[in-house]
Amino acid sequence: MSQQTPQTDNRGHTAADGDHEFTVDEVEALVREYDSESNFRRLAGPTAVLVTVASVILSLFHVYTAGFGLLNEVMHRTIHLSFVMGLIFLVFPRKRAIPSMRIWGESLFFAVFYLYLLYAIANALPPSTIKTVFIAVMLVLIALTLPFNRPGADPEKVALRDWVFAAFGAGFSAYLSVFFHYIFIENVGNPPEPAYMMGLIAIVMTLEATRRTMGPTLAYIGVACLLYALAGPYLPGILAHRGYSITRIINHLFVGTEGIYGVAVGVVATYVFHFVLFGILAQMSGLGQLFIDLATIIAGRASGGSAKVSVVSSGFFGMISGSPIANTVTTGAFTIPLMKKSGFSGRFAGAVEASASCGGQITPPIMGASAFVMTEMLGVPYNELILIAIVPAAFHYIAILLMVHLEAKKLGLQGLSSDKIPQFTAVLAKSWHLFIPLAVMVAMLLMQYTPFLAAFWGIILTIVFSYVPMVMHALGNTTMDTSTVLTPPRLVRGFEDGAKFALAIGAACACVGFLLGMTTLTGLGFKFSAAVVQLASDLASVVTAIDFTGLLSEKGMALFFGLIFVAIACIIMGAGIPTTPTYIILASIAAPALMEFGVPLIATHFFVFYFGVLADVTPPVALAAYAAAGLARSEPMTTGTTAFRLSMGKALVPFMFVYAPSLLFVDFTWPEFLTALLSGLMGVLALSAAYIGWFRRELVLWEKIALTLAGLLLISTHWLAIAAGALVTLSILLRPAGMRAHA
Repeated sequence: MSQQTPQTDNRGHTAADGDHEFTVDEVEALVREYDSESNFRRLAGPTAVLVTVASVILSLFHVYTAGFGLLNEVMHRTIHLSFVMGLIFLVFPRKRAIPSMRIWGESLFFAVFYLYLLYAIANALPPSTIKTVFIAVMLVLIALTLPFNRPGADPEKVALRDWVFAAFGAGFSAYLSVFFHYIFIENVGNPPEPAYMMGLIAIVMTLEATRRTMGPTLAYIGVACLLYALAGPYLPGILAHRGYSITRIINHLFVGTEGIYGVAVGVVATYVFHFVLFGILAQMSGLGQLFIDLATIIAGRASGGSAKVSVVSSGFFGMISGSPIANTVTTGAFTIPLMKKSGFSGRFAGAVEASASCGGQITPPIMGASAFVMTEMLGVPYNELILIAIVPAAFHYIAILLMVHLEAKKLGLQGLSSDKIPQFTAVLAKSWHLFIPLAVMVAMLLMQYTPFLAAFWGIILTIVFSYVPMVMHALGNTTMDTSTVLTPPRLVRGFEDGAKFALAIGAACACVGFLLGMTTLTGLGFKFSAAVVQLASDLASVVTAIDFTGLLSEKGMALFFGLIFVAIACIIMGAGIPTTPTYIILASIAAPALMEFGVPLIATHFFVFYFGVLADVTPPVALAAYAAAGLARSEPMTTGTTAFRLSMGKALVPFMFVYAPSLLFVDFTWPEFLTALLSGLMGVLALSAAYIGWFRRELVLWEKIALTLAGLLLISTHWLAIAAGALVTLSILLRPAGMRAHA
């Protein structure tokens, strides 16, 4: 999905209110610092022209195929990845001009791994002249991955090694495109010798592209998966398997749709790219400012209105955004200064923005494009999936809004003044045309047209209706902003930006193909599931053995511990990785573990998805919260901790719908649905009051502790736990406001 360019007013500033007025450059610097997916080079000269032309061609390719028919899946994915891998090394700079010891250590690790793969493939292939040339070329390529730099080198400039990497990155996919008939039809199942050589180049270039765009974490996961496949016979216990040769691994990863060109790259090439482009063009046509205006109209007058505007506008933005970090910075440039000026602390303001921005990924109808990936993986129609997502997303935003409201009441804050709130009729008169492309696209999705066709018409209508202000201006209506018209030069920039913002996720999904490929080859997912089940069962046995009340069952405790282990694994694996590849990883590895406990399939996928998204506000790698802290001038770690607490709705609701699947309309019964809904709402209220420490009056320590325990009891489905939690919550919250509890 799109990572929006910063919104500006007519004076070129991103925020006109608050204690600081952020410029476009300041916002861009924050995005580049915290969001590696947006850390583009500032290119100039012939290189800039080449990148622009290639990016526009890539965007036009996707627009054309979305409207007039996709190619066969291998050809479509290889063409997509040829452009993506070629552009990455020109668009993204190396991390630092002067490498640190950490970067040297990281680079040496990958270089040694590449040398090992080269040694293995050299032993596996018969002697030949082409093999000798290949080994020499690979040794040079591996040497170029080391962070040698000439004195005074500028990472913003494209160096010789970048051109070499770009050529090899584009080349391995182009090879499959050019020799498609020979490899996939004439020699199916028996690839020629050069295919194995190109497969090794594909592994090296994919890992290097991932390191450059995403950092080393995902690349390390890819290496671990390959080593796992190679070292199977030498591993202990449940991890052991028969092991696979380097030729079998390359054949599985490179030639076919099980690895690099598997479902991860497939969803980017057929779904995600189109919505990235739509989001960029919609933003350029003024949709971002419309979201902020509508949010201000809806929530601005309420107590703590500035923070509620942040929550609502970030939710709107997040639905069409695939990057919580870019969403945080884009909307936060407006809302964070406004919240601070209203009386909220910088820590709380930054946390509100980060938590609300991450919530957009789970909010229908777009869900940051993850809904389309879920549709592909689950086989559930899109219109059913977004219906399923409504209740869990509502819990997240209800929790944030409750805490914002209680914090505002605690501080005695009022809503925004009337002069800060736009008139609905004026907004509608100025921006009515922006609703049409979005409405048509969502309507087509609900009518079960393919997502890429819906995105095609969304893009076309966005371009067409962007000219409405120009037409109205020509007819004498001067209230509409003609600067949002997608004129040919702005359209070229939009196509270029759309392609650039899709590059990092393309590299990430290609690397995710290593994990998916090795999972299908070695049964890694089943082994992870078995390990989780065994560990959870062992802990459940210990707990039930010392339970003298007899209220705890071994099966119930095993499920509880299994959920805890999977949630922790999801947060760890989701740290610093974009939403879409995070979900694909977790759905392949972690979700099967929950199915072993009898959790419904849809509930398992939503569970891992929610906790994967939660990683962006979970310290110590809470990148969205750290970006918000940069805008709020607050301490990053405390801002991240506060953002995690504000996201408790997102953390608790997965447990709720596992225990009460009716919340996801699975095995639906009205009694279970209503009980879970009402007890969940009361639980969120109890936890919100406990965290803020206020409900009509100041709460003392024992009341906060009691409300926390009561809130956790209320997310249970056991009637005794619900009754106890409700009794404690009501007895504390209904105390007269004039009474003080004794500590």
